[in-house]
Amino acid sequence: MVQSKTDLFDKDLAQKAELFKALSHPARLQILKFLSETNSCITGDISEEIPLGRTTVNQHLKELKNAGLIQGHIEGVKTMYCIDPERINDLKQLLVSYLDEIQNDNGCVCD
Repeated sequence: MVQSKTDLFDKDLAQKAELFKALSHPARLQILKFLSETNSCITGDISEEIPLGRTTVNQHLKELKNAGLIQGHIEGVKTMYCIDPERINDLKQLLVSYLDEIQNDNGCVCD
C-alpha cells in the first residue's frame, strides 16, 4: 500500500489540517460569512452573492460540505445550504486549542 506524506503525521494533526484547508480560499470564507449573515438556509443561487461562476462556487460549497462546515439538503430541484453551527463551534475550539499549543511564551524571537 502506498503511503501519502500526510499519513506520516499524527492523525489528529492531519484532521486539523484538512479542516483548516477548507478555510484556505477567500471564496470559502466569503461563502461561510454570507451563510452566517443570512441566519437561515439558502436555496437560491449563492453564485449571485460571490464574484465567481456557478461551477466554481459549487466546487467551494462541496469542499465546505465535505469538511462538515455547511449542510446541504435537496429541496425539489434546488439544494438548501446552511452553516453547521456545531461544526463551526468545533472548528473554533480546535483553532484556539492549536494556537494555545504553539504559543511561544518563553521570549524567544528570531531577528
